[in-house]
Amino acid sequence: MGYYVKVEPGIKLYVEDINPKGRKTLVFLHGWPLSHKQFEYQFNVLPAMGYRCIGIDWRGFGKSDKPISGYHYDRLADDIRTVIGVLQLDHFTLIGHSTGGAIAIRYMSRYNGYGVSSLVLVDAAAPIGFTAETANRLLTQALNDRPKMMQEVTDTFFFQYITSSFSKWFIQLGLQAAGWSTVAIIQTLRDEKLYSDLDKIQAPTLIIHGVHDKVIPFAQAQELKQKIRHSQLVPFQYSGHGAFWEERDKFNQLLRQFNGSIHEGFNQKR
Repeated sequence: MGYYVKVEPGIKLYVEDINPKGRKTLVFLHGWPLSHKQFEYQFNVLPAMGYRCIGIDWRGFGKSDKPISGYHYDRLADDIRTVIGVLQLDHFTLIGHSTGGAIAIRYMSRYNGYGVSSLVLVDAAAPIGFTAETANRLLTQALNDRPKMMQEVTDTFFFQYITSSFSKWFIQLGLQAAGWSTVAIIQTLRDEKLYSDLDKIQAPTLIIHGVHDKVIPFAQAQELKQKIRHSQLVPFQYSGHGAFWEERDKFNQLLRQFNGSIHEGFNQKR
């Protein structure tokens, strides 16, 4: 079921809550400039296995309200904290893809990982996001021809072949965002860094990253592995920036295994 949660006066986030009575809760934070719908191929499978899956559209994206401001990591993490509080979630796994991974990292450091029993970072845009060169190119495109920008993002996103139908669907996910929020997040990815957040993460952390990622280089996943305690890195050999779809069976199985190991008192390397 879907509903809205107020995070500020006049601003509501859309939440997709699948299988609310599931035995284990997974909270998904999408990447830029997408929405919770990017996790369709997790939501198709995991709820049927007993998981409660919650997808949150950040402000400015998907079905959420689209205010003109609030697109920095602190405010985006604050929004997530409000949703967690309203839903009274505890002992859940927080899963962040790309910029959603950066927001998850800021949430962990800013709120001491409140309610989070385990963290999954997928092709995370951390500890840095876009270089100035990449960001400035995307900004020019976003401000002049956003559909073309979204086409180019899609063309570099995946390592594996995608059909034209899939490409059109994916582009539409990105175009559901507001133009101003799309631009603001590019600037945040260029300007904000997460180095000081990493040593504050205490929860067991699974790092998933495609070795062919052209958006966020695999070397950044290796850096996260070095700087986050109790973390493990699983390279996805046949993925680019879309490991959640490109190797979806492996991805879904890994989420289940990781959650199972948490229940058993995960502390050792896989």
